[in-house]
Amino acid sequence: MGSLWQSLINNRILLTGGAAWALSQVLKILIHMAVHREFVLERLFGDGGMPSSHSATVSSVAVKTGLLCGWDSPVFALAAILAIIVMHDAMGVRLETGKQAKAINEIIEHLISEEDMSFGPDQALKEFVGHTPLQVAGGCLLGIIVGLFVM
Repeated sequence: MGSLWQSLINNRILLTGGAAWALSQVLKILIHMAVHREFVLERLFGDGGMPSSHSATVSSVAVKTGLLCGWDSPVFALAAILAIIVMHDAMGVRLETGKQAKAINEIIEHLISEEDMSFGPDQALKEFVGHTPLQVAGGCLLGIIVGLFVM
């Protein structure tokens, strides 16, 4: 079992992906603070926002895989295709899900105010789940930089 943990903590591709994710989450807090003038700890672990941590993670993994395994390797091809799918999904389905959640939450708020219905805050849908193309591009660029220069 010790060799498994040793292998995991020495895996440069895995560590690069973790570093890109962590850096993007910290940047989300800082960017949110700069734009909204408030500290929101949820930005450290939450979805959505600038930069996309999903995009940063998968693009750093793809770049580090290309560097270590070769740009013509099947492993790089898999990592690159996975990165494209994840980034496309973040801009598509997940972004639309957030828009729908916002609309549903507004309808519920209206119903509560009009009919005095009682909904708890735990029933509100999560609105911050997807990314704009700029957020995905920012995450991708961050991931490429981390993949090239970290570990």
